[in-house]
Parts: sequence; structure tokens; C-alpha cells
Amino acid sequence: MLSVIALTSISWVNLASQDKTFRLEDLDLSVIRQSSGSAKKDKSTMGNPLRVAGKTYEHGVGTHAESYFRIQLGGQGKSFKGLVGLDDDAGNFWGTGVQFWIEGDGKILAKSRPIRRRQAPQPIEANLTGIKTLTLVVAASGFGIQGDHADWIDGQLTMSGGIPVPASLPSERETILTPKPSAKPRFTGPTVFGIRPGNPVLFSVTATGNKPITFESDDLPHWLKLDGKTGQLTGSSNTPGEVEINVIAKNAKGMAKRTLKIAVGEAISLTPPMGWNSWNSWGWNVTQDQVATSAKVMAAKLRDHGWAYVNIDDTWQGKRGGPYGAIMPNKKFPDMKGLVDQIHSLGLKAGTYSTPWMTSYAGHIGGSSDLQDGTYPWMSSADANQQTGNAGRYQHIGKFDFTERDVKQYAEWGFDYLKYDWNPIDIPHTKIAYDLLRSCGRDIVFSLSNSAPFDQGDGLAKYSQLWRTSGDMSDTWGAIRSNAFELGRWAPIQGPGHWNDEDMLVIGRVTLGDGMHPSRLTPNEQYSHISQWCLLGSPLLIGCDLEHLDAFTENLLTNDEVLDVDQDSLGVMAKAIRQTDSEQIWSKPLADHSIAVGLFNVSEEPREMTISWKDLGLSGKHQVRDLWRQKAVGRSTKEFKTIVPRHGVVLVRVFK
Repeated sequence: MLSVIALTSISWVNLASQDKTFRLEDLDLSVIRQSSGSAKKDKSTMGNPLRVAGKTYEHGVGTHAESYFRIQLGGQGKSFKGLVGLDDDAGNFWGTGVQFWIEGDGKILAKSRPIRRRQAPQPIEANLTGIKTLTLVVAASGFGIQGDHADWIDGQLTMSGGIPVPASLPSERETILTPKPSAKPRFTGPTVFGIRPGNPVLFSVTATGNKPITFESDDLPHWLKLDGKTGQLTGSSNTPGEVEINVIAKNAKGMAKRTLKIAVGEAISLTPPMGWNSWNSWGWNVTQDQVATSAKVMAAKLRDHGWAYVNIDDTWQGKRGGPYGAIMPNKKFPDMKGLVDQIHSLGLKAGTYSTPWMTSYAGHIGGSSDLQDGTYPWMSSADANQQTGNAGRYQHIGKFDFTERDVKQYAEWGFDYLKYDWNPIDIPHTKIAYDLLRSCGRDIVFSLSNSAPFDQGDGLAKYSQLWRTSGDMSDTWGAIRSNAFELGRWAPIQGPGHWNDEDMLVIGRVTLGDGMHPSRLTPNEQYSHISQWCLLGSPLLIGCDLEHLDAFTENLLTNDEVLDVDQDSLGVMAKAIRQTDSEQIWSKPLADHSIAVGLFNVSEEPREMTISWKDLGLSGKHQVRDLWRQKAVGRSTKEFKTIVPRHGVVLVRVFK
């Protein structure tokens, strides 16, 4: 066996005219970049013998998804072959899953099927003729990366000459692309919002610029009031119809004008919700103080850019009680009404989480002891026995007895958003909850949390404002690729008041089942993440620790030209113009007749990318504006061409 110590500075040497085969584990594994731990020769990433589906293997490389192994071949490669699998020491975590692929010079040469626990290893091989740079990739294919112990087994790389040279991936700096906002006022957030007849208005007109900024309007209808200092609109109308008002924002540096449309009718959430959710930062440990602190940070740093919702996720629940027999908060939330009032006083909206089950995904909502103690006098003994048997077993749906009581309580507390979580989601019970919410006296956005069945999408869209189109997100490039580029079929269902939800944003400091850590996404991947969510018109729900918001993450969340793409009043979901193993180009028509275009490089190498006006259905001369850099980048009668970094994006707006 030839043992090779490979250095990135080594020059190409013609060792012999005949083919030579190199074992993968004999190369320099220290250059492998992976999400957790380090790669191991002939052992799993945990240091155990390589073992997949009960069989032990002598040779291979143990890694941890996501991982990248870049190898320079100098065009002298011939082939790669081996087995790939999930190591048995991955444990029993339900969300574990990986997928392997082989990429050469920016093109995918071979790809495995997604692999789950205890599945037999899959063969994988690729023709490397002419390939200069080989990258072996393991992507996360489940929820998060917990237990994603991925093995390249008996990997053999055959060369026609020279030797394979492992090379480090290029490092990325957290480059802030967006300039600071102008000192002059600039309106942000949606240009339209909806309210139901008779329900209270709760909307904040927002603008950036030097403080103080004052707001005024001389054409308000009699039922609407505008707070000149805070921009908060309040009031109520019993008359369906549309009203347009002209609002002015002023400060010492200048003024700005905006026409704002108010639609009084059945439709609410006419643009995708923007806000924060506690789960990806605090998970099971969330407290009232943490939520209150997050609301203060949002008000200070993000509210002026249109961010509005502060949502409490699972584990706030205690036993049932109160005047409605509804869920009461546990000791971590001693004053729910006070918390909601505090959030409202900051010009923000409040949201919560629940489920029609006896227990939530985290095992909360009263617990079976309430039922066993007979504290539910309104429930028959048969129903109580059924619910008790289902307590803590979220696979089993109990009767939907609690929704009416809980909705009354949520409305009394003043919530504006409900994340409702059960599986399988079905249309009849969705309608029950929807009807209760629409008649509760408040405009409460109804978000279906668990993945919605596509064949029921039209019905679910009729009875909710947003619905999850995928599984839970993780801070991995594999999850971004899946949620960003594989859900285009949902586009016809989307429109103002009805939104495909690609799940929460995974930028900043997050937990996602692990300890608090910076997002594992590279800077370029984070730019791609935000860009595509805005092109898709997805709800934007931050999941990070706002109290420790760093400058780079704040930059990602406060580019108003990028956020305008998400909040565009036309409400159209972007469509794919080009989809290959290396490129994703998506376009989105906007209300002002311009087109937002995202050029995404999904390969492992920088590449030049081009979008033609013909591809966009355009002709004649058009201007191009780079939205992240907020600057004009060209004027053309034919096309736009640019260099896009690995896993990166160039997001532009094309207009006359």
C-alpha cells in the first residue's frame, strides 16, 4: 500500500505511465471541513470501528455531515468508487439522515439516495476523466446534524498519473455588503395590510432614518388614528372595502411619502409575516424574561425595518384552568397578559404556539395528571381515557376538544399569531380552528406548523394564512438547498393572505437541538438563505438569540431593498428559470413591474452566471440593481452576467 502525505503546495509529478489507485483514508484528512468533530481514518468520526447496518468494515473515512473533502486531481483522475453509509454509532435520534455526492469542477458526478439509520451502505462511483478539482460531499438530509456520522467505505481513487492532492476549502469572511441606511427617512415594511370588520387595527408604519422621525397623514378615515411619534395605527371599521391613505415621515434631514392600502374584509396577513420565534434559540428553556428581552431588542434594532411579530413557541404551557378551562401558562410565564401588553406597547405583535393534541411536541399542555385527577368536568370519561392514553405520544391524535376554549383565552390575552402543530394536518379540523379564530374578535394569523400534504394545499390555504411546506430546517447547506429549490410546485397556491412557509431562518446564534452556537452556514450560504426566502415570499421568522445579535446577522436582517422583495404586495412566489446541479436561477415579478432575480451558485467552485432578458420575457434596454450592495451594476439590452461565489448568490432587480 502506498501511503501519501498530501500537501496543498505539492507540484504534479508523473509517477508512472500506468494507472495508480489511492485509498481515500491514506490521504491527508485534516483538510476535511465538517460540522462537528474531525474525520477519522478507518474509524467513525466518534473513533469507533466503521460499522454500517451491523457489518464492520476495515477501510474508510468517518466524517460528520455536513462535510467537504476537496482533492486536486490536475486533470489526471480516472475514477472513484466505494460505499457510503450512516455509521451505526449514530444512535437512535429520529431526525438523523445524510446524503453523499461526488462533485467535479462544479458539476455533480454521482449522488446517493438519502440514507437513514440502519440502512445498508450504497455503492457510489464516478468517472473523473478530465476533472481538475474533486469534492466529496456529505449533506445533512434529516433534521439538524445530530447523529449524522457518515462513512466513506473502501473509497478508491484511480489516477492515470500524478497524485491526488487534498486541499482546504477557501475561507469566507463575514463581509457586510449592505451600506448603512440614509439619514433621510425611508419607508419600510408592507404597503398594504388587511383587517377583518369590527376587529381592532394593530399596525405600525415604519421608516429608517435619523431619529426622531414623525409621521402624519391628512386623509385618514374617521375610524383610524395615527400616532405621530410611534407610527402606530389604531382603530376599527365595520365597513368592508379598501382605503388608501397617504403617510409622510419627517426628520431633520428630509421627508418621505408612502401610499398605504388598508383592506377591510376576510383577508389578513396580506404580506408574509416578519418576526421572531423562540424555538431555535431557547427551545425547551424559554422564559417570559427571555421573550421580553427579545421584544425590546427587536423594537430597538429591527422594528424600523418592518419586523413585527414576537412569537413564543412550545413549553410555555401549564395546567388547564381559568374561566374557559383553557391552557394556563406554567411558572416560566407568570404574567402572560402582561407580556403581551408589553410587546404591544413596543409597536410589535405577539404570537404563541399550541396544538389540538393532549400534549405538544415537547410534551406540554396540561399533562395527563389533569385528566386522571378529573379536573376536566366538561369532558366525558370515555374522552378523558382516550386523551390520557395519548398523553405524551404525539403520533396519536386525541379528540380536538380544546380549540374553542384555547382560542378564547388567546384572544383575551391579546395574541396576534397562532402556530398550530399537529400531524397529520387535515382540512376539517383546520376549518374548525380557522372559524374559531376569525370569530374571536381579533385578527390572529393562523400558521399550520407541521408539513402540509401537497394534495390538500388548496383546502389548507383556504383555512389558514400560512402552512409549512417542508420538514424542520437545520443550519446546514443541505437543508437550505432542499427547502429553497425543491418546493416550486407550491407556487400556484400562494397569494396575498396565503403563504407557503419554508420554516424559520437559521442565521445568527441558534441551538437547533445542540448548545447555543453560531449558525453553521457559511456567510455566502446565509446570503443565499435570506435571498431565496424573500424571492419565495416565505414568512421570515428569525430563530436566533436577539440579545447577542452580531453585526453580520443584523446586516442580513436590515437590508430594506432585499426585504421589499419578500414584502411585495403582488405576493407571487418566485419560479425557477434554470435548475442544474451547479446553478439555480429564480425570478419573481414585483408590483412595480420590475423583476427580482436570484443567481445562486450551488456548486463547490466559483462560477460565472448569466441571465438573459429573453429568459425573463423581456426585450429592450433594462437596468440592473444589486440589492445586497444597493447599487446599480449595469444597463443592457441583452443580459446580465456576474461571478457568483461557492454556495453564494447575486440578487438583483431588473427594471426599465
